[in-house]
Amino acid sequence: MVISLWLTCGSLWSQDIHFSQFYQSPFSLNPALTGDFSGALRVVGNQRTQWRSVTTPFATIGVGADGRLDKFPGFSGGISFFNDRAGDSRLTTNLINVAGAKRWSVYQEKKGELAVGLMLGLTSMSMDYSQLDFDNQWTGLFYDPSLPANENFARDSRSYLNFHTGFFYTQQELKGKWGAGFSIFNVTSPDQSWFDQAFVRLSPRINFHGYYSHRINEQWAVEPMLLLMTQSPHRELTLGGRGHYIVSDKDWMYRSFYGGLFARTRDAGYLVAGVRYDNWDVGISYDINMSTLRPASNNRGGFELGVIYILQPPARIGEIKKVCPDYI
Repeated sequence: MVISLWLTCGSLWSQDIHFSQFYQSPFSLNPALTGDFSGALRVVGNQRTQWRSVTTPFATIGVGADGRLDKFPGFSGGISFFNDRAGDSRLTTNLINVAGAKRWSVYQEKKGELAVGLMLGLTSMSMDYSQLDFDNQWTGLFYDPSLPANENFARDSRSYLNFHTGFFYTQQELKGKWGAGFSIFNVTSPDQSWFDQAFVRLSPRINFHGYYSHRINEQWAVEPMLLLMTQSPHRELTLGGRGHYIVSDKDWMYRSFYGGLFARTRDAGYLVAGVRYDNWDVGISYDINMSTLRPASNNRGGFELGVIYILQPPARIGEIKKVCPDYI
């Protein structure tokens, strides 16, 4: 039983926490995205629930905040927290990360900008063995949960430090903007084994991601995106995009509705919909499972919510703003 549990846990933990709306979760995508916005402060929230139709739901929550550091031109800082609970054993993973990024203007005519980011994280994991069933609790005729499991476990929790880094480049075009990035998570491959004499390394996760936001006319814009993620033997390619219907395009009064379709290779397709209203960007998505788990899941995957709020920078002291009447 212990050997099978170890093998199962090794396969379950070989992939990091990540979201379908990867563009709504900068802290899990690339440390170089820290401070990549216009405003004083950005607050991000993510929530995902999946496999409710198959087993005990897997639930993930993420929150974070970041901003540019006025006293250190070109520098940004941020902090994020993630909580993930999975399976009958209530395997709980908590991550807290502190990130920093530096930006340089590299192509003045196109407003090009290169960012390099670093992130230091602390991960804490725990498991509740009392929620599991063991073969020693089978009498031969029926299952008796009051019988002892007769299993010895080295630990029910562990913690480790982690390190991540990345690069990101953006460039302004005549009718749009594009960006491309590269990041490496788990650079030090920390040991996450539950057994004192075993070593189960967390493999580095490498991300390649990009987008292109193109303005078709005053009311419509399209935004194709891609994410290629590799982690040990796992490969994940996500392709898709969003279409935006723009209602208002004024400073701090940008209002639009958007919808889109994405496909994650050999796993799922998912629909997204959302609204941007002034400081808010709220998106929802739902995965349609297409993997080998489809007979059990009945094509049902996970529901996800992503929220971004950007605080408007305060007016500078002595700054004078003139408001012209509409009839001029």
